[in-house]
Amino acid sequence: MARAAHGVLAAVHDLAPSLTSRAAEIEKARRLPPDIAHAFAEAGVFRLLVPESIGGLEAPPHLAFDVFETLAEADGAAGWCALIGATSGLPAAYLPEAEARLIYGDPLAITGGVYAPTGRAAKEVDGYRLTGRWKWASGSQNCGWLMGGALLMESGKPILDAQGAPEMRMLFFPAASATLHDTWYTSGLCGTGSLDVEVTDLLVPDARAVSLSADKPVRGGATYAFPVFGLLALGIAAVALGMAKGALNDIRTLAGARVPMGSRRPMAERAAVQAAFAETTARFGAARGFFRAEVARAEAAAEGDGMLDPELRAALRLAATYATRTAAQVVDTCYDLGGGSSVFSDNPLQRRFRDVHAATQHMMIAPQTYELTGRVLLGLPTDTTSL
Repeated sequence: MARAAHGVLAAVHDLAPSLTSRAAEIEKARRLPPDIAHAFAEAGVFRLLVPESIGGLEAPPHLAFDVFETLAEADGAAGWCALIGATSGLPAAYLPEAEARLIYGDPLAITGGVYAPTGRAAKEVDGYRLTGRWKWASGSQNCGWLMGGALLMESGKPILDAQGAPEMRMLFFPAASATLHDTWYTSGLCGTGSLDVEVTDLLVPDARAVSLSADKPVRGGATYAFPVFGLLALGIAAVALGMAKGALNDIRTLAGARVPMGSRRPMAERAAVQAAFAETTARFGAARGFFRAEVARAEAAAEGDGMLDPELRAALRLAATYATRTAAQVVDTCYDLGGGSSVFSDNPLQRRFRDVHAATQHMMIAPQTYELTGRVLLGLPTDTTSL
């Protein structure tokens, strides 16, 4: 389905200019407007990582990342919502077929949710009784189905696995069964509508509860050899790189037109600006190149024996964290080069600055991931469940 996925990339290139022109509207609305979400669905953005066997595109990861980067270059919040909606299609590879078709079968389906196990799922004969509240549910207002991570409970106590650790599952439920709490008042990624989702005493059938770490995909090919959490981290990096690319373009445009106070020359003619812009462009290219090289290496392994060993998974997470945090440094430099004009709301640099620093706060690419990946790369015993 790579050809169809390339069609998605072409479609989002066409959508990008309208996103840039509506960036202020998206931010003011504090959510992705429904018509834009619908346009993404029609373009196939939310089906990129859904298995082909149930009507998805099953795109190779690098193509999905191209889509996220392109959209984030136009508007960070739009790119983030695309990332969350698309990666929310990954569990379709784990669900029983009937449930996968129910949730993902509509070509315009939009799903979302939160992997963090902040819910509690009490085991019953015919399913789980789910109660929980999940923060950071990006794009949730546009979703037909949601999911939330939960600890499994029985007789009021956590169910433990063979190693003595609490068992966790992702549970799926219709969005209409949940309450959305408008808590999303933030400094960055304002337009993502990342509300709190809450359900109380909701019965969820057994077939709609999966473990994305302990279970194995039951359908799909090489794309699903990638770890789910690793794909999420890589997607965050793609969004951050899109923001950084947009900031570099902003400076390129600004430098030819802006004459700093006290000077008669445009920014572009100042040696300090030239040197800083060149070095920052190289830093961006190096981070993006490392990111793309590790994704290509992992795709080759997935297409080969279908195995991504812990060292390769660690390299992916390292590349994702490094790319995201380097992208923030690139945006910071561009923000500084923009001078006083960067603080005004009509300058896209201030929004990119706030958006990229919101993205760096995600736990999948937090600084602690350097410790995790460093242990693996040094050959130390490591719990790689979250890689």
